[in-house]
Amino acid sequence: MVSQMKATIDIAEPLLARATQVAATEGVTLRELVEDGLRQVLEEREWHAPFRLRRATFRGQGLQRDAAVAAWQRLRELSYEGRGE
Repeated sequence: MVSQMKATIDIAEPLLARATQVAATEGVTLRELVEDGLRQVLEEREWHAPFRLRRATFRGQGLQRDAAVAAWQRLRELSYEGRGE
């Protein structure tokens, strides 16, 4: 069984009037309509959660001496060394 809590919220009159009308038309209570809407919004926000990379580190000895001071072109050549051509 799901526990229930009471909460008081302020809703703008025009929005409350529309919600009450929709609830009556659909034959549901205002509470059911609000809960459904809240569930939908929460699911959408969870689905669109920002992507985060996991923290990844490695222990090494840094760049080789010639790579530490090399120009970008030389670093590129080193990275592709032994692959193809």
